[in-house]
Amino acid sequence: MNKDYYAILMAGGVGSRFWPVSTESFPKQFHDMLGTGDTLLQKTFKRLSNVIPKENIFILTNRRYNDLVFKQLPMVTKRQVVLEPAMRNTAPCILYASLKIQKENDNALVIVAPSDHWIEDENAFKKNVEQAFEFCKNNDALMTLGIVPTFPNTGYGYIEYNDSSKNDVKSVIQFREKPDYENAKKFIVQGNFLWNAGIFMWSVSSVIEAFKKHQLKLYELFESGMSSYNTSKEDKFIMENYGNSSNISIDYAIMEKSNNVYVIPAVFDWNDLGTWGSLYDKLEKDTDNNAIVHTKVLAEEASGNMIRAHQDKIVVVDGLKDYIIVDNDEVLLIYPKTKEQDIKKVLLKVKNKFGNNYG
Repeated sequence: MNKDYYAILMAGGVGSRFWPVSTESFPKQFHDMLGTGDTLLQKTFKRLSNVIPKENIFILTNRRYNDLVFKQLPMVTKRQVVLEPAMRNTAPCILYASLKIQKENDNALVIVAPSDHWIEDENAFKKNVEQAFEFCKNNDALMTLGIVPTFPNTGYGYIEYNDSSKNDVKSVIQFREKPDYENAKKFIVQGNFLWNAGIFMWSVSSVIEAFKKHQLKLYELFESGMSSYNTSKEDKFIMENYGNSSNISIDYAIMEKSNNVYVIPAVFDWNDLGTWGSLYDKLEKDTDNNAIVHTKVLAEEASGNMIRAHQDKIVVVDGLKDYIIVDNDEVLLIYPKTKEQDIKKVLLKVKNKFGNNYG
């Protein structure tokens, strides 16, 4: 396995749309959301380790989740766990991890991958990543994997690419924000648009040069700690300086500002597992089209439901169609699937009425 291959596994999000299972103290990436026996973090680590040496996979997470990471990935070392002391979106933490990697290996080729994606064909994923790495090795390029759209989804950002090339690697024209339904339909008809999956690949030197060019103040902040990285002084520097970084995503910080951005249309089936409905879509269904995780269900005139409870708990459902039914310790959620985007609002209402202990 290529020792120049590295990964930054993003595992710091809260995933509030998966409430009440996903909470600030125990987010969705640390749960077995699919009922397979592995948490999303564990599944992503295994997928990446098919391409990347295990010792070169860096887990980027919030400081409060440090113990959860080591519990679920006991094979990783302290060197591999990069801790954010404050929430500052994706650009600062990716820059921080990239400088650590560059100090260790200036020839590194890096993939940045979220911890909560569902990818079915892992061999196809491996093929796409290796293809991107080969391009990045020989070119000053910021790469991303785009998902071929199957319908006019308004929940994803889109990547418009130049379709004049017959090669798999396409140059990116522009990133487009989440569209309304009419524009999403136009994107599909036009044919040169992909869903933005938030999976990135580049050489470590290319991405740091992009930060230096487009986010100089942010670059100077983290570069000033270069002598402390990978030493006992690193924690002190990060605790004192990380909070001074800007709150900005990697897309806004460098991807949308750069003219050396390329995309490969992915050949694997993908889902970002962002909502209960997206999870429902990927799970096997019973004869009544209910998706069931962990629990035992007796369904009477109940269909199309997403049902999750504790292992082997018996759940009886009668007369409900297309509902999310989630039983998790102190909270029972029974909510229409059609309103799943409002779960974040419901969580705020619960916190306001009953206190912050429930989210």
